[in-house]
Amino acid sequence: MNPLAAGLRQPDARSCGAASVVMAGLLREQREASPDEFRAEVLACHQRLTAAHGDDGWQVPWPRALGTPPWAIKRELEAITGRQHVVRLARWSRAAAYDRLLASGGALYVGSRLLPRHVLLALGPALGDRGVLSCYQPSRGTVVSLPRAEFERGHLGDAGWPHPWFTVSPSATAVRRARPTSRR
Repeated sequence: MNPLAAGLRQPDARSCGAASVVMAGLLREQREASPDEFRAEVLACHQRLTAAHGDDGWQVPWPRALGTPPWAIKRELEAITGRQHVVRLARWSRAAAYDRLLASGGALYVGSRLLPRHVLLALGPALGDRGVLSCYQPSRGTVVSLPRAEFERGHLGDAGWPHPWFTVSPSATAVRRARPTSRR
């Protein structure tokens, strides 16, 4: 069974980033998880991603009200994929951000005009439509399609918040590295 079809949702209001990271791991490993297993993995991942000090040392502070820091998701996606990732601001280069996510997937931070508020997992092109970005929407536990025109205008209805803020995606020169040992 495809974990995307299981309706796995983030367990609380602040764990969208962790839910996206856990889903990326499930997809990469082609592994299933029950809702209870998913919840436990997401909460443990959220704790790890938002801790002031982790396996790699101290983490740059990030307001808890904003959820998961982009550099923590970057680090986790690198561990899952074995590829270097880059955090990029998407606010003023929406077309380039869309093209990056469409080509290689990654995490997408969306929010209000003033603040990033939510994280989705960009999966690449939507099935049947190579020009539309498909994303795991952790607040619903579903896959949504984000058309280019909506993304570029900053009117992302299905994303939960209208404005793209950051992308965390493989770098253009992403070199495959040996897969780090799992942090589980």
